[in-house]
Amino acid sequence: MYINRGSGFWGAMPPVVKNLVILNGIMLLITFLTGDFMYEKFALFYIDSPLFKPYQLVTHMFMHGSFIHLFFNMYSLVIFGIVLEQVWGSQKFFLYYMVTGLGAAALHLLVMYIEAGSYQNAAMAGSAIAAQHLEILRLTPTVGASGAVYGVLLAYGMLFPNNVLQLLFPPIALKAKWFVMIFGAIELWMGLSNSGGNIAHFAHLGGMLFGYLLILYWKKKNRMYF
Repeated sequence: MYINRGSGFWGAMPPVVKNLVILNGIMLLITFLTGDFMYEKFALFYIDSPLFKPYQLVTHMFMHGSFIHLFFNMYSLVIFGIVLEQVWGSQKFFLYYMVTGLGAAALHLLVMYIEAGSYQNAAMAGSAIAAQHLEILRLTPTVGASGAVYGVLLAYGMLFPNNVLQLLFPPIALKAKWFVMIFGAIELWMGLSNSGGNIAHFAHLGGMLFGYLLILYWKKKNRMYF
């Protein structure tokens, strides 16, 4: 378990959450300075893309498309991640974060594989539009810590289901378990309806799914807190 030995909010922040915030911030700064280079090398591409590299499964988790994207992910990580790291300890929390992030990437790639297969079949039947969509899919980068952050949110809801969270938009109070269920349902609906533009909704769901499975495994093995 993490022991708070710092002073002030930043000094008291547990090491994994703190270093994740720093690393994500540095990666965004480098991306601003170098532009497409960072996306081409470190964002996650579809496995059939000429730009895909296996290490992107990890590196894309520390990249973001804008300051707003970074801010909301890191804000959520700080709010919920600090509590989890204090309860689990740094090593266990980092393991959980990485598993959910990789799980998010796995589900996202699986959905892309299904989508690519559909486009490929249509293209082989003579659809030029399907061929264009397939090429766009192969060359579109995915970035963000959102999958892991949704996993963190899921864990908070499972460990502290009755804690009340005050939302800003809309300004209502909800227990954590309802908050998680609502967010999960929204992501599922938006993913299935293909709503939300360029947001990887199934990556968010992948983070929640793998987080749920990992917590169930820890509970079964009586390893939730050690």
